[in-house]
Amino acid sequence: MFKTITLFTKVFLPLGVFVVTVGPVGGQTDVSTSPQAALTAYDTDKDGTIDEDEAKVAAGALFDKLDADKDGTLDEKELQGHLTTAQFREADPDNDKTLTKDEYLVFVVKAFRTANRDADGTIDARELQTPAGRRFLILLQ
Repeated sequence: MFKTITLFTKVFLPLGVFVVTVGPVGGQTDVSTSPQAALTAYDTDKDGTIDEDEAKVAAGALFDKLDADKDGTLDEKELQGHLTTAQFREADPDNDKTLTKDEYLVFVVKAFRTANRDADGTIDARELQTPAGRRFLILLQ
């Protein structure tokens, strides 16, 4: 019994804590914000939808928040959980391994247009529930 407890406390318990605290690496964060909560947060004109300008304002604010070193660019580490490696490469047209705010916003607008399935220039709660809508929300949070 003593050996079992020692094994548990010295091997399994630390590994369990490690697994729980580390979580997924390099992937996108889980979007736990409901469509209604997202609309409340980003729909500044309160028309029940997010338009492209509202998306750019929210994404620009996130960019500024994530720019920890305040150099005006985001590298892959600063964007971890918001962009996959493939998305980062796609958003980095000059391949300098950083994104300017303009490059980030171009990528956000592309994601916005993909999520805007009915092409009406706005994203509503229904569109936010789609896979493209959830991927779009990650870029704002």
